Amino acid sequence: MEIYQLKVFLEVARCLSFTEAADTLNLTQPAVSAKIKCLESNLETPLFRRLGRRIELTRVGEYLLEEGPSLVDLETRLVAEIEEIKQGKFSTLKIGCMPDVLSSWLPSMLYEYRRAYPDVQTKCLQFDAVEPLYRAVKTGEVDIAVSDLSFSNFDEILGLAIGSVHYSLIVSSSHQLAQHPWLSLKELADQAWVFPPEGVPSRIMLQKRVQELGLNLTDFAQVEVVDAASLMRTYLLQGHYLGFVSDLEFQMECQAGLLRRIPLEEFALGTPLFLLMAKRLGRALGVMGQPAGRGGLGIEPIRQFVAMVQGRPGVTQAMLSQGSSSSNPLTTLLTETPEKVPRFQAHNFLVRSGATSGTETINLTIGTQNRTIQTVTAGLIIKRLGLLEHFLPREGRYSGVQYRLRWSDYDSGAPIVAGLEAQQIDIGVLGDYPLLLSAAPADSTAPATGTRLISFVASNLDGTGNDIIVPQHSTLDCIDDLAGRVIAVPFGSAAHGMVMRSLHHRQILNDVTLTSIDSTGPQRSGRSTSPVDGYAYFAPFHEIAKHRGQFRRLLHENLDGLPTFHGVVIRAALAEQYPEIAVAYLRALLAAQYWYANQPMAITLVSRWVKMDAAIVAKTLRSSSSDRADVVYLPETQLRTDWLQAHIHQLGQIAGQEHLGQINLDRWMQPEFLERAIASL
Repeated sequence: MEIYQLKVFLEVARCLSFTEAADTLNLTQPAVSAKIKCLESNLETPLFRRLGRRIELTRVGEYLLEEGPSLVDLETRLVAEIEEIKQGKFSTLKIGCMPDVLSSWLPSMLYEYRRAYPDVQTKCLQFDAVEPLYRAVKTGEVDIAVSDLSFSNFDEILGLAIGSVHYSLIVSSSHQLAQHPWLSLKELADQAWVFPPEGVPSRIMLQKRVQELGLNLTDFAQVEVVDAASLMRTYLLQGHYLGFVSDLEFQMECQAGLLRRIPLEEFALGTPLFLLMAKRLGRALGVMGQPAGRGGLGIEPIRQFVAMVQGRPGVTQAMLSQGSSSSNPLTTLLTETPEKVPRFQAHNFLVRSGATSGTETINLTIGTQNRTIQTVTAGLIIKRLGLLEHFLPREGRYSGVQYRLRWSDYDSGAPIVAGLEAQQIDIGVLGDYPLLLSAAPADSTAPATGTRLISFVASNLDGTGNDIIVPQHSTLDCIDDLAGRVIAVPFGSAAHGMVMRSLHHRQILNDVTLTSIDSTGPQRSGRSTSPVDGYAYFAPFHEIAKHRGQFRRLLHENLDGLPTFHGVVIRAALAEQYPEIAVAYLRALLAAQYWYANQPMAITLVSRWVKMDAAIVAKTLRSSSSDRADVVYLPETQLRTDWLQAHIHQLGQIAGQEHLGQINLDRWMQPEFLERAIASL
């Protein structure tokens, strides 16, 4: 079978007329008939049935009409590629991007690419707005594109996350704000701002984020909009305006010290940087879930570029040139699980109005203990960075939903447990003993488990997260000396649970008087006028008292051998009705923990937010800058059934705590929410 015979057949099949086909092909009718007869002879089967002066396709003819064009396309592509090779060119790679990518990220990548593949001609097309870039990818004007906005809402476009972009405030180095290490948008509404035109990624990102936070760009007192992002430079340098940019923009000015970037609380995480391509190319490459098609020299440059962007070691040109979906290393390259790094969700480039037509309002009250430093990633940091507002669901059944968040801060867990029971708190951050109290029925007739345990927050393996302290001048040296004494304790707290377990273990619980700690406790004034012999408290308050030098730890061995931990519970009814909200909260928690562990300024900022000595913060919860040998708590999210069972077992032996044994851990613990949150990273 010859390709030209096939082309003649396809034209006849399209027209169902030998005469029309002959006119189109500039042949005589006998020549067309001869080509068809020769093709039928080669295939040993008729392709047309002749009905008088009309013709129609046989079953074989219908099949050849359906599959034949791909052979013609293949021949056309092969001829074009052979011609390119004859001209000394392997192929051409056309890349589309915005100016910021072209001036920063792309040049070094292209340099390395051209060194590896010198026969490939590269062509970069710059677009001043995202929508024309989208159309160029869709129509094939460019082979691939690089963007820091998402195109996931468009079925014809595939997006591959290849890195992260960070957004921040940018000011002149002589601006009065230039020396601030960290700022919030809420502090800057009265400043003069300069924005790029509509359609520029940084403008879109800012608009989307302020909408999440219930704000609007019209809330800013003074705003100038320029016709091109590059024109912002004059306003920043000469007019001392504020700008909002990605780390791909104004790199030379920042390196020269003319401009300075300042991190913003509301943009504490990075967003993905995407490599974009049309799905038809994805099918040819056999990547990102697309069935593999036939490869060729034309798509080989794309295959090579994607592999280089991924930067995986050990991937060679020979490996990448294999074509089948089952053995194509590029398919494996693009479908391997990437590093699990929390990022902000990628925004689509289309900006929607901040107004919604939805009528449902979901009120969420979160009970936190912000000065209990080991829990700051579950409360204070999420609130300050606006993480929950970002991850709350807003699509599908949540489209148009209005969220009203209320953060209620407490000194200990007991009022949070009471708020959960009264359905006045929806999500609570609690230590180990109050966690169990939130799950256990108050009495044998009460319904079980009004909450669901969805995550841990922090843990301490040796139990030193809670402690008993006594005045420096006290004659008490060990726990047995507490018999006949009075200990002040925050009832219903993790410290309360520790004291009961420890005293019961030493068989002196009935010989010690436990009284409620009051406003004269050691964490506030450094001394107490109450007739007590010591205090039981949870970190960091016992550390604060010892740090001031007027109290010391009661000398003893490990009190009960149990680890201490903190966790997150959600009202069972809320988790059942809105499971996506539980997942969203945990995504915010994972992001907060990542930020705290990796942001060098985290300890300084947290200490400023809670008005506490940075040394106490650093010693209470491990971060990247903590002294790891002396830290009380480690960040923790995975639920530990064995720890919970051990606490229930020891507490359940104490008079008045038997009801804890009724907790159904299988029902109370809901690890699937955390699993879904981690999977979404």
